[in-house]
This record gives sequence, structure tokens and C-alpha cells, in this order.
Amino acid sequence: MPTTDGTSPDSGAASPVRSVVRALDLLALFTEDRATWSVRELTQASGLAKTTVLRLVDTLQQRGLLWPDEQGRISAGPGLLRWANLAQATWRAPEEARRVMRELSDTCGETVNLYVRSGSHRICIEQQEGTRNLRHIVRVGDELPLWGGAASKVLLDGADDETLAAVAAADPRGRTVTELREEVDEARRAGYAVSHGEREVGASGVAAPIVTGDDVVIGALALGGPTPRFTDDAVADFSAAVQDAARRISDIGLGGAA
Repeated sequence: MPTTDGTSPDSGAASPVRSVVRALDLLALFTEDRATWSVRELTQASGLAKTTVLRLVDTLQQRGLLWPDEQGRISAGPGLLRWANLAQATWRAPEEARRVMRELSDTCGETVNLYVRSGSHRICIEQQEGTRNLRHIVRVGDELPLWGGAASKVLLDGADDETLAAVAAADPRGRTVTELREEVDEARRAGYAVSHGEREVGASGVAAPIVTGDDVVIGALALGGPTPRFTDDAVADFSAAVQDAARRISDIGLGGAA
């Protein structure tokens, strides 16, 4: 059975880089929705040989990144707490920026997320939940594709053809690099982007760029919620509010995240 990287699981010793990638892919299987696994389940989910999974699990356990319970099931290890604390200390937005996000959420009633681009994905680094009971949920730390969503159009500003090609290759709608660039250019001209049901049916968003003093996009401030609440009139109000908040956060800066 081929592995996720297209090689045979029994084709001999993996290179150090491939082993690192496999270990990270194995860790990525652990989520809040699926926090524990058996070796057999990890083998099936990863597509790797059982001997490879056993070797990776043993190494990760030695470093405290994975942890076995009395029944032999495996979960995230306490060693990850150090990395989590480091990431939070590095990427958490300044209190002044979080205050702007809270004000924006209170004004519009919707959830506010702050994203940065990582390769062909975007990662949520800060969030202020909306005040309404029905809301769209994205968790801090979630890695989302760049082929959909208002924040993606903002974050792809300045992306090279290689990045756009990677995004287009993953796009279920089959858009081309040219089409993606046109959407990005349109968002730049308008100063904001809007999306309806692009990544998830029933979810809409409005996003504006967080920029440096040289107008380089370093983040995207996004307002998201159920599509029925994102009417034309609401989007007009939301876009003005999001742009204003994004300008204020740009003046404040993102601290270590920048």
C-alpha cells in the first residue's frame, strides 16, 4: 500500500527529512475531535507500514510529544505544552489589537478571526467570538485552505505564481491561477474581500488586510457568520467596520507575529 507521500512503506529506510515529515503528519492526526488513537488506527489512517508507525510513535513518546495510556491508546503528550506556550507567546496579538477585535465583534455581532498565511494555507492566530447564539466556529490554531474564504483573497496579495499554483491545484472548484489572481487584485482594489459559501456552504465572511508601514500584507482580519445574516446591506456595514478595525490593528502591529 503506498504512503501519503507516494512511496512504498517497505521501500527501505526513510531519509531524515522524510522521517520528520512522517512524524509531523502523524502528530497532525491528533485533534480535539479525535484525541486518542491505537497503533492499528494510526497505521490505517496514515497509510504507513506498522513498523514505521511503531518507530515514529516510540520516538515521539521518548520526547514527550505522544503519551500512551494503560490501555495502550495514544494521545498528545505533555511535551507539547512547551511548544504550545511558545507559540502562544510568539503569535498572540497585542492586547490593544485584541481590544479592537472585541469592539468589532460587539458592533457587528459576528465572530472575528485574525489569520496569517503559511504557504498555501491560512492559520487562525486570534479570535473574538460573536455575541449571537448561532455562529460559525473556527478555532485558534486551525489551518484552513487558501482556495476559499474572504481572508484567503486578502492573504494571497503578493503571492508568487508557485503559491497560487499550489492553491489552484487544491481548489475543488478548479479555478486557474489567472482567476485566483483576478480575485486577489479585486480585493486589493476594494480594500476588502467578501465570500459566500466558498469553503463551507452557509458560511460567509468579510475580510480586510493587516499591513506593515510599507503596505505589505501580514494578516487578514475577518468577520464570519451564517450567510443569511450577510445581506447586501449588512455586508456594506461590515466591510466598512472591518476595514476601519484592520487599519487600527495595522497601526498597532502584530508584535511577534509580524
